[in-house]
Amino acid sequence: MDKTVTIYSTPVCHFCHAAKDFFAANNIAFTEHDVAADLEKREEMIEMTNQMGVPVIRIGDDVVIGFDEDKLKELLEI
Repeated sequence: MDKTVTIYSTPVCHFCHAAKDFFAANNIAFTEHDVAADLEKREEMIEMTNQMGVPVIRIGDDVVIGFDEDKLKELLEI
């Protein structure tokens, strides 16, 4: 099962920082896209979720909107 982690975030988003801290604390590698600076990734995120809120976290084929630690633990099996 694909556990590739991607986070769409902005530099000023508190919950984005919390999510990245969570990944670091659990030794989870992730790719970050700054949707404040990267128009292409912002459009990709909006197309995927139909909204502009961050963070958007993709784990394999699953998408989590917001920082839902319990859901992340479930999807990452930690």
